[in-house]
Amino acid sequence: MAQAQAENRTHFRPYKLTRDYKMFQGADHNQARSRLIAEISVVPPDSKKYTIDNSNGSLLEEKILRKMLDGEVAFAKDSGSSDLTRENYDFRLVREDELSGQHCFVLDLLPRRKSKNLLRGSIWVDAHTYLPLRVEGEPAKNPSWWVTDARIVLLYGYVGPMWLQTSSEATANVRIIGRSTMIWQDVRYQMGEFAPGADLEMVLTLDPPK
Repeated sequence: MAQAQAENRTHFRPYKLTRDYKMFQGADHNQARSRLIAEISVVPPDSKKYTIDNSNGSLLEEKILRKMLDGEVAFAKDSGSSDLTRENYDFRLVREDELSGQHCFVLDLLPRRKSKNLLRGSIWVDAHTYLPLRVEGEPAKNPSWWVTDARIVLLYGYVGPMWLQTSSEATANVRIIGRSTMIWQDVRYQMGEFAPGADLEMVLTLDPPK
């Protein structure tokens, strides 16, 4: 798995993405209370910045979403601290399983230290590529005063030659707001060099968020 991730990093290149954030009351995903569309630019290995294209709903929830984006930008400079590696985790094989038609190994994910950027839970690893398909768990350390009892699901997929996290769902108790679910999904990618006048090499549009 470590070798597969190292090989994947050699395919990283600058890209831009459009990300759709939605917040819901509890586990009810029928009607979003708040929604935010962000344009995010990434230049590997450690540069990330964003702009807000559109937002509507609660000002408090928008503030929470903006803080998450600010955290992503800061976190990009030290992303190695949360990589799925033996420096950060102990792993234990639990079983084999099928996920979206893919044969997987399911491992326990055991953080080696208390950190809000590490998850205690399970990881589904593609049995052929040894890349992660799904991670599910709870933060090893409470992420903030605002949030308790968080449960997070991360999903991965190919974007051009790169294997990236493409969506996330987090359910938690949020102070003042109550039990809430936040879902984000990347809906569009542009890959290429973003110097002035440079052409974008590829545009990928993913399935629209549900």
